[in-house]
Amino acid sequence: MRQIFLLIILFIVGQWLVKALRRHDAHTAQRTGANGARDARPGAATGNGAARPSEAPQLAEPMIRCVECGVHAPKGDSVIVAGQAFCSAAHAQRHGARPTGRDAR
Repeated sequence: MRQIFLLIILFIVGQWLVKALRRHDAHTAQRTGANGARDARPGAATGNGAARPSEAPQLAEPMIRCVECGVHAPKGDSVIVAGQAFCSAAHAQRHGARPTGRDAR
C-alpha cells in the first residue's frame, strides 16, 4: 500500500515539475521574442560594441476593396487603375470595358 501511495505522490510531483519547466520556458521565450538565437539580455552589444536597436513588430498589410466585386485584398496584391483599386488585373479590365455615360443606357 505504501508503494502505491509513493508512486502516486511521485507522479504528482513529476507532473508539477514538468508544468513548471514549461511555464519557465514559455516565459523566457516571450521575453526574448521567441527566438533562441537572440541574446536574452536587453541592449546586448553586437560585434562592433554598439547596442542593437529594438525591432518593431510588423503590422498587418492594409486591405483594399475591389471596385468590381467588392472582395477585400491585400494592398500589395491589388491592381490600381485610374485611382481605383481592383483585386486582379482581370477585374480591372472588365471594369474598364464597361460602357459609361450615355453608352451605359
